[in-house]
Amino acid sequence: MRTPFFRTKYSDLAGRDGSPVNRPDAPFASSEDDGIAGLSELYSPEDSCEARVHDIADILLEDGGLSPEAFTRARQLQSDNPAADLAALLIDARLAGREEVLKAKAQLYDMEFRRVGPDDVDPAAFEKLDTDTIRNLSVMPVAVEGDTLLVATSEPGNIFAIESVRNKAQMPLRVVVCCPEDIDAACGRFKNDANDYNVDDIISDMTDVEVVQDQDKDFAEDLEKMAGQSPVIKFVNYLISNAIREGASDIHIEPKEKHTKIRYRIDGVLFEAMQSPPKMHPAIVSRIKVMANLDISERRLPQDGKISVIVASREVDLRVSTLPTSMGEKVVIRVLDSRSILRGLNQLGMEPDTCAEFENQVSLPHGILLVTGPTGSGKSTTLYSALAQMDGDRLNVSTVEDPVEYKLEFCNQVQANDKIGLTFASALRSLLRQDPDVIMIGEIRDHETAKIAVQAALTGHLVLSTLHTNDAAASVTRLVNIGVDPYLIAASLNAVLAQRLVRRICPKCNQTTAVPEALRSTLEAAGLNPAEMVRGAGCEACRHSGYSGRVGIYELLVVDDPFRDMINADPSVTNMRRAFRQSGRASLFDDGMHKVAQELTTVDEVLRVTRANAPADEESSTNQKSTTV
Repeated sequence: MRTPFFRTKYSDLAGRDGSPVNRPDAPFASSEDDGIAGLSELYSPEDSCEARVHDIADILLEDGGLSPEAFTRARQLQSDNPAADLAALLIDARLAGREEVLKAKAQLYDMEFRRVGPDDVDPAAFEKLDTDTIRNLSVMPVAVEGDTLLVATSEPGNIFAIESVRNKAQMPLRVVVCCPEDIDAACGRFKNDANDYNVDDIISDMTDVEVVQDQDKDFAEDLEKMAGQSPVIKFVNYLISNAIREGASDIHIEPKEKHTKIRYRIDGVLFEAMQSPPKMHPAIVSRIKVMANLDISERRLPQDGKISVIVASREVDLRVSTLPTSMGEKVVIRVLDSRSILRGLNQLGMEPDTCAEFENQVSLPHGILLVTGPTGSGKSTTLYSALAQMDGDRLNVSTVEDPVEYKLEFCNQVQANDKIGLTFASALRSLLRQDPDVIMIGEIRDHETAKIAVQAALTGHLVLSTLHTNDAAASVTRLVNIGVDPYLIAASLNAVLAQRLVRRICPKCNQTTAVPEALRSTLEAAGLNPAEMVRGAGCEACRHSGYSGRVGIYELLVVDDPFRDMINADPSVTNMRRAFRQSGRASLFDDGMHKVAQELTTVDEVLRVTRANAPADEESSTNQKSTTV
C-alpha cells in the first residue's frame, strides 16, 4: 500500500467539545499562560509515517525489480543528487533496466504498459500528429477506439504533453506507456515528410547520368564525379534508409549481366528488394566507397570501411565490404544498430529457468562462460546483454573485439588489429595488466588466445567469449582441438550456451493449418499434437513470408563436478553429447519445439536451424546460417 505524504491524527487536534487539546508530553507544548497552542496540537505524526511519496523505487522493490541492496544504493544516489531524476539514476547506475523502470512508472500513474511495434500502429491514427510533434512530446497516436484515441507515451509524468495531444487531436485520450524506441520505430516507419524518395523516379533519372568507360585515363576522377551526381546520391540514400526502416541486417549489391540486384537480409533470409540499370553499378559502388572513405580507383582488391549515418533521428553505423567478382565489384553493407543489440536477458527468448541459470553464471566471480553458434546466430547480442547487467561502476569490464561493431559506454573496448601486431592474444596480455574484473573476448580462435583466457579464468577473472560450434557439448572438444589440456578446461570452464535464431510467426496473418505428413513424426516425437499447427499465411506486413521478427532458441550446459570428471576422462564429442543428454537439460531442438508449442515459430524453422534429420538421431545437426539484426 502506498504511504501517504502526511498522516494527521485529527483526534489530537480537538476534544469532543471542540476545545483545543494540549498534550503535556509534546516537546513543543506551550505553557498554560502563554495562550498559544504548541506545534504538537497542530500535527502529531505516527511513528511509522514516512515523510516522502511512494515512488518507482518502492514499486520496483515491491515487485522484485530491485533487491534490498540495490534499493539502498538507489536511495543513496538520490540523496547525493536530489535534483536528478530517479528513473535516470536507476538506469545510469544499471540498478534496473529501462523497460522495468517504465513498467514501474506505468504502475505509479495507474496506466498500462505495453510494447508497441510499428505493425501495432494504425496509420490513420498516426497521421493525426506530425512526426516532429510525436518525437518532441514523446506521445504517439496508436489507434482510434470508437470516439477515443489510444496514445502511447514514454513519459507518463508529462501531463502537459498529453494535454497538448488531446487539444491537437480534439478527442478523448486513453494513455498507455511504451518504450521510447517503440516511438522511434513507428516514426521511422510512418515518416511523412517531403524527403521521402520515389525509387522509380530515381532509377529513371539515373539512366540519364553519363557513364564513363573503363579505358578512360581519368577513370578515378570521373567515377568520383559520377558518384556525386544527384540521382546516384538519392539512390544510395534510399537503399540505406529503406533497409533500416525494413529492419534489414545486411544490404547486398550484386552486379549481374543485365542488371544490378539489390537484396536485403531480413530476419535471417535474403529478399530481392529492387534492380537498377547495370551501367550504373560503378557509380553506385563508387558513391558507397566515397562515403566509407575507400579508394575508388582500386577495383581489383577487397576493401573494408565504415559509414555513420542518421536515419529517423538516430545514428546507425554501417560496415562496408567490397569484393571483386567476374561481373564487377560486389558490395555488402552490414547495418549496425545498437538499439537492436542492447536488450535485457529476459528479452532474448530464453525460458525462465534457462535465463535464471545463465544470469547466475554471469554473476560468478571467475571462470569461462562461452556462447556458441554459427555466424549471425545472435552471440554478440547475448554477450552484450550479459555485460549490460553488470555493475560497471564497481567492476572493470573490458573487451577485445575484431571489429568493435557496437560502442558500449559501460566497458572499455579494444579493437584487435593483426596488421600492426595487436592480436587477440597480445591485447589480452595487456588487459591482464589493467586490473580487470570481467573480460569479454570476441572469439577464441587459436591456441594462444585460448591459453591466456584459461589462465585469466584460473587467476580470478570472469571471461566471456564465443566459439563456432554446432552445440554446447562440442565446445569442449573444440577447445581440446585448439590445444587446451582437458584438465585446464575442467578447472576453468563454468558453462556453455549454444543458440540459434528462428523466425517468428507473423501476428498479422497467423492461422491454424494442417501439418504436412513429413513433419507429423517429428511433432509426435516431441510430444506435440500433429493434427493442426499455427503458421503464417503471408501478407504485406511480412513480405508474404509468413514470418516477422525472430526469437532465440537455447541450450545451456553447466559444467558441474560429474561433467568435469567426464572432461578429464574422455572429452570426445560423442561422450560430451551423451553427458549433456544425461544431465536432463533441454537441447536446441527441445527448446525450439517448446517455442512451436507456444505458437511462436514453426517446426520447419526449428529444423532449418538445428537439424535436418529426425529427432531420434541425437548425434546429427546442421549448421544453417541466420543473421542477427
